[in-house]
Amino acid sequence: MINKKIYFVLLLLITLTQARAQKFVSEKGLITFFSHATIEDIKADNNKASALFYPANTNIAFSVPVNEFHFAKSLMQEHFNDKYLETELYPNSTFQGKLTGYDPALDREQHVVAKGKLTMHGVTKDVEIPGMIEKLENKLVMKSTFIVKLQDYKIQIPQLLWQNIAEQVEVTINFTFKPQ
Repeated sequence: MINKKIYFVLLLLITLTQARAQKFVSEKGLITFFSHATIEDIKADNNKASALFYPANTNIAFSVPVNEFHFAKSLMQEHFNDKYLETELYPNSTFQGKLTGYDPALDREQHVVAKGKLTMHGVTKDVEIPGMIEKLENKLVMKSTFIVKLQDYKIQIPQLLWQNIAEQVEVTINFTFKPQ
């Protein structure tokens, strides 16, 4: 009886240790967005995004503090936070989903698709985000570029500014995950 208990405890400890080793964390991911419009291009960077990735089941999640985007012009940043993304009401954008096309046994660049729910400006949409993942030593690097349509997330552009701000923006993500 004691041997079975010891065996069970050891099995439980091994399972918990393996589960912990399969979690990867990125604490300072880079999110960039770019808007090309008739009058001017708008670009902003945010290096405060955080993410979790579980290679064993391919679950992935990330969170972006929206008010941490930095613009070349302070007025753009102010309008972005106050008028368009309303960061006091909607402080974070998030994604939760799974990667398809990922094989943890491969040590080369892999093209993957993240399928899940993207929440922005209080609106959640099902999305498929193409990207790539690559092992570099003991780290995983994920990159993706995709388009977000502002109207899908109820982000209103005043009619007066339609030539300044595009109806869709290009979003680029870059996460470097470390095992935890």
